[in-house]
Amino acid sequence: MAAMTTKRIDPPNVADERTLLEGFLEFHRDTLALKCEGLTDPQLREATVPPSELTLLGLVRHLAEVERGWFRDVLAGEEAPPLYYSEADRDGEFHDLDEADTAEAFATWRDEVEHARAVARERSLDDLGSRVRKGEREEFSLRWIYIHMIEEYSRHNGHADLIRERIDGETGE
Repeated sequence: MAAMTTKRIDPPNVADERTLLEGFLEFHRDTLALKCEGLTDPQLREATVPPSELTLLGLVRHLAEVERGWFRDVLAGEEAPPLYYSEADRDGEFHDLDEADTAEAFATWRDEVEHARAVARERSLDDLGSRVRKGEREEFSLRWIYIHMIEEYSRHNGHADLIRERIDGETGE
């Protein structure tokens, strides 16, 4: 197994709201990377908790889509099309992983994270983005997006923790 290279930094115990939100989000982004480090391509594609089809590679692709959706589409209004799913396959990021390019998926996730940071950098936590869902326009503050992203990563890092433990017994926070 390769040595760990991700440096995960604990969020500060005392800080202003933005520093705390960004600190927790970065912590959870790094946690996902740590859960995937040192594994082979076949291990990253392995669904270890039947009947669930969740894999670490699928989670990385999913979180690339989530970053893209909230920061590009909603906050920046870029109307970026989905990368891995479609109307025909709403969970496409979890499917057809035998043909998926692992290096591409991780590079795409890292690119989406970097773009999200850039989109949020100069904005106030009160800045609004929007989307239309079920014919209704919904608005979201950057504050809400940060909190949602922390929740999204937290939930999926729990999945990643179980998947990783089933692959090679590796545990940790």
